[in-house]
Amino acid sequence: MLVTYLLLAVAIVAEVAGTVCLQLSRGFTRLWPSLVVVAGYAVAFVVLAAVLKRGLPVAVAYAIWSAIGVALVAGIGALWLDQRLTAVQVLGLVLVVAGVLAIEAGGA
Repeated sequence: MLVTYLLLAVAIVAEVAGTVCLQLSRGFTRLWPSLVVVAGYAVAFVVLAAVLKRGLPVAVAYAIWSAIGVALVAGIGALWLDQRLTAVQVLGLVLVVAGVLAIEAGGA
């Protein structure tokens, strides 16, 4: 099961890289960020498919993927892309992560 979660982490990192580069591509007008978008999303979905094939339920995989992805993109945006995070947004991120934990706990 450890390998499954490591693969899920790879899928999340690839998707986050693609999403961050989506903004950096400036509407696909910059070559290198645009290539990272396409490659990042392709890797993310191929690896996510492998995670699901290994038996992780789609609800659990997608909940983890989306919560961690949203938190990472928001953090990267705040730290490196000059995007502000308000207290309400931080609370929302905490609630998203809490929701994923609830899904995990409910499936155990």
